[in-house]
Amino acid sequence: MKDSTQRRGGVSAGGLAEGRGQEKGSWRESWWGTQLRALLNDGPALMGLFTLLLFFFLAIFGPYIVPHDPLMIHDLPDGRLASSQPPSLIHWFGTTTYARDVFSQIIIGARVAVIVGFLSAIATVFVGTNVGLWAGYRGGWVDDVLMRIVDITYGIPFLPFAIILVSLLGSGMWNVILVIALLFWRSTARVIRAQVLSLKERPFVWSAKAAGASDFHIVYRHIMPNVLPLVLLYTALGIGSSVLTEAGLSFLGFGNPDQFSWGITLRQAFQAGAARTAWWWIVPPGVAISLFVVAAYVVGRSIETIADPRLRDRTY
Repeated sequence: MKDSTQRRGGVSAGGLAEGRGQEKGSWRESWWGTQLRALLNDGPALMGLFTLLLFFFLAIFGPYIVPHDPLMIHDLPDGRLASSQPPSLIHWFGTTTYARDVFSQIIIGARVAVIVGFLSAIATVFVGTNVGLWAGYRGGWVDDVLMRIVDITYGIPFLPFAIILVSLLGSGMWNVILVIALLFWRSTARVIRAQVLSLKERPFVWSAKAAGASDFHIVYRHIMPNVLPLVLLYTALGIGSSVLTEAGLSFLGFGNPDQFSWGITLRQAFQAGAARTAWWWIVPPGVAISLFVVAAYVVGRSIETIADPRLRDRTY
């Protein structure tokens, strides 16, 4: 059965034939190695990956390397409050109207961005991938029910839904993750389903069915590896969109005021009228959000190029 599968062109992952994957050790090693080498050869993607790793480093070690306590109120040498002081050697990004160090708040805020970005992206992609896999593979009433749920979620406006849910559950980072996870999986589900509708008619799926493989085995052993590039793409894009969503909700007042995040820093700055008097309070969190979102986008763009040979030939 295995030889006949190879003769019929059965593919187990990323377009690699089983025989070719066995020659290199395993399809996982060859596929991951190929994708990693392609990613490292893409200059913008490498810079984006480095930027994400830098924010990840700040999220873990920020509390230990931060120069000041973000809640500490600073004084000038003459005893006056260091309120709205411009950038200096002591305060690299200046101080707020409350005499707090902006640079320390940016470093501490990276933890919320990383946690919300990665966990929200993982949750949305996990739900969307599984919905798309089973809707596309099973078809019939399963597909109808799951896709109608997707249609319903598309009809729910995000901001009113977020306001109602946060009002009921309370503001905070984990509730923001929940809001994102409940609605942002729908695009992933649609794209994965469309891909599965094509994959389930391939010879390697029919061979697996003829061999008596269960639906669970076929979906996760034969079909899932082929949609993995799309899963990685939507994970990378979801990280950036989740960070932007968290910043927006925090700016609107639905974040936890006891936790420093870039959105809360922007909210406090605008409430204090810093747009006219203290640009150094507004620019750093805005730049941090932009860097995070752009880094996630260029990494996702590179994954999309790697996953689609037509884009790869056109790009390189």
